[in-house]
Amino acid sequence: MTEATPDTPLWQPGPDRIEAAAVTRFQNWAASRYGAPADGGYAALHRWSVDELDTFWQAVADWFDIRFSTPYEGVLGDRTMPGATWFPGATLNYAEHALRTAEEPSRADTPALLYVDETHTQIPISWADLRRQVGALAAELRALGVTPGDRVSGYLPNIPQAVVAFLATAAVGGVWTSCAPDFGARSVLDRFQQIEPVVLFTVDGYRYGGKEHDRTETVAELRRELPTLRAVVHIPLLGTDAPEGALAWAALTSADTEPVFEQVPFDHPLWVLYSSGTTGLPKAIVQSQGGILLEHFKQIGLHCDLGPEDRFFWYTSTGWMMWNFLVSGLLTGTTVVLYDGSPGYPDISAQWRVAEQTGATLYGTSAAYVMACRKADIHPGRDFDLSRVQCVATTGSPLPPDGFRWLHDEVADDLWIASVSGGTDVCSCFAGAVPTLPVHIGELQAPCLGTDLQSWDPAGKPLTNEVGELVVTNPLPSMPIRFWNDPDGSRYHDSYFDMYPGVWRHGDWITLTDHGSVIIHGRSDSTLNRQGVRMGSADIYEAVERLPEIRESLVIGLEEPDGGYWMPLFVHLAEGATLDDDLRAAIKNTIRENLSPRHVPDEVIEVPGIPHTLTGKRIEVPVKRLLQGTELAKAVNPGSVDNLDLLHFYAELAANRRG
Repeated sequence: MTEATPDTPLWQPGPDRIEAAAVTRFQNWAASRYGAPADGGYAALHRWSVDELDTFWQAVADWFDIRFSTPYEGVLGDRTMPGATWFPGATLNYAEHALRTAEEPSRADTPALLYVDETHTQIPISWADLRRQVGALAAELRALGVTPGDRVSGYLPNIPQAVVAFLATAAVGGVWTSCAPDFGARSVLDRFQQIEPVVLFTVDGYRYGGKEHDRTETVAELRRELPTLRAVVHIPLLGTDAPEGALAWAALTSADTEPVFEQVPFDHPLWVLYSSGTTGLPKAIVQSQGGILLEHFKQIGLHCDLGPEDRFFWYTSTGWMMWNFLVSGLLTGTTVVLYDGSPGYPDISAQWRVAEQTGATLYGTSAAYVMACRKADIHPGRDFDLSRVQCVATTGSPLPPDGFRWLHDEVADDLWIASVSGGTDVCSCFAGAVPTLPVHIGELQAPCLGTDLQSWDPAGKPLTNEVGELVVTNPLPSMPIRFWNDPDGSRYHDSYFDMYPGVWRHGDWITLTDHGSVIIHGRSDSTLNRQGVRMGSADIYEAVERLPEIRESLVIGLEEPDGGYWMPLFVHLAEGATLDDDLRAAIKNTIRENLSPRHVPDEVIEVPGIPHTLTGKRIEVPVKRLLQGTELAKAVNPGSVDNLDLLHFYAELAANRRG
C-alpha cells in the first residue's frame, strides 16, 4: 500500500469484498424492485435514499422481512420535523424480530450471546435458551401486572440478564430504561424518577478492575426513592441472597414458556435513553419500537455488514446508547459479545484480548481507547490473533488521524476502519461505516443511507469543504417520538430545532468533503470562535495529545466582558511530566504547525484531571460556564459528572481571575 494522502485512501475494499457486501446486494435488489440506481455505487444509492425517502424505507422493511402484524397505510404519514409519523397503521414487535433466529433449527443451539468477564471466561447463551428465558420472564412480567407502556428499569452491568430483561420488556410492550451500576444513586434517580418505573432489575454489585463493588446500599436507596415500583428483581452477581421483598432472578426465568409478543403500533415506545444531563436534569429521550427496528436493521445489516456468520463486540455499558445498539446485533442473526469489565484490566490490551478470544468480526471501541493504546506502545496485531476482525469501529469522539494510522500499522494493513458519529438522540449514526467505500485518514466514510446530512452556515446555506453545523434535513425513523414529561414538546423543539426551523441541528461542527466523506470537528455548543473563524476542539485535542507528556486536554473559548477573547488549554500531564517553558513551547508549536496560529491557546494550564460525563465525554460547556462566573451548583448537574471534585479547580480559577 502506498503512503496515504488526502487523495490516496488508507484502505480500499477489494472487488470481492464489494460484491459480497450486503449493501451491494441490497442496491442490486432495490434497483429491480424499487427503482434504485443500478450504477453509481454507494453515492448514487445514498442520493436515491434521501430523494426517495418513502421508497427507500419501504425497501428496507421489505429487504429485512419486517413482520407487520397489521399492514401500514403509508410509509410517512407526516414528514414534518419534529413530529414525523412513520408507517401509520402498522403493528409489530421488536423482540419478535430480535429472537426469530431461534426459530431456525440449524441455529437454535448456536450462540446468540457470548458473555465474557474480567477472568476472560466465555459463557455462551444459545438462541433457544435466550428465547426460552425471554418467554419465561415476559410471562412473569405480565403476571406482575406490567402492561404496554409501563416502564421497566435496569440497574445492571453488561450481562446476559440485562439483554433478557430488555427483550422481555419489549415483548410485553413495556418501555425499557437502564443505568450502569457505577452510576451513583443520585445519577440513577435523576433518570428513573422522571419515568416512574414499575419494575426494577438490580444486581447486588459488580466486578471492575479486579475488585468487587457492593451496591446493596444503593439499591436500597433506589427502592426507597422510586415509589412507583411494584417489584424488584435481584440478580446475585456477587452471590448474595435476594433482600427482603425482592424477587429472585432464577425463579422468574426457569420456566419453559413460549414467548408471546405484544403487537404494538409502529411508534409505540421501546426504550428511554438519557442525555448526559451536565447542565440540568438529563433529557429522557423516547424512541419507538418500529423506528429503532428499521434504523438498526439498516445500520447493522447494511452499514456494519453484519450477518449470521459474524460476532459483534462493542465495549460499552448499559448506561450508554451503544449497549442498545449492540443488542440490536441480534436482529441480523449475529452473535453479540457482552464484555463486563474494565477496558484496562489486567492491562490496556484487555479489549484486544476479548476480540481475539471471542472471534469478533466487528470490534467497536472508543477513539480514546485507541489513542491510549497508541500511547502505551502496544502491538495488538503482533501479540493477538485478530485474523477474524474485519472492521474496527470507533465512536464517542472523532478518531484522530494518528489513530487511523496506528490501527492500520498495528492491527492489520487490510483493516476496515470505521469512525462513526451519531448520538443518543437517534441511537444510531448519521455518518460512518460503508463497507464498499475507501477509508481516508481522519475522515468518516460517508453519510448513512436515508440520512440527508448537510453542513450549514448560520444562514442555512449548505457548505462543502467548509466547517458548518451538522444538520439533517429529512426525518429518520429513530428520531425521538418525544421527551418524557415534555407535554407541549417545547424541550424537544428547543434541543434540535431552535436554530433552523423544521431542520434537525445536532450540535456538532462538520465538514462534508467534495469526495463525499465527513469530518467531525467537535461540539458546536462549546464553540471556539476567534476573529470570526469557528474552530473544532477535537482538532486541538488530536494535535496536543500526540505529545507523550499530555495524558488529556480540554480547550475553552471565552468571550470577555471587554470584548476580548480568552482561550485557555487545560492539560492533564502524564506521570513524571512537568509543565515547564519547554513543554509549553512544544504544545504551542504542535498546534501551530498542525492547525494554524489561530488555534494556539492564550494560556496552557496544568490541571489535576479532565472532567467527563458518566459515559466518558469531556465536559466543555459546564467548564465554560464556571469560567464565566456561574456558580458550580448552577453550572453543572452533579449527578452527571464522573469526578465532581475536579470541577472545583475550574471554579477556583474563575474566582481568582475575577479576583
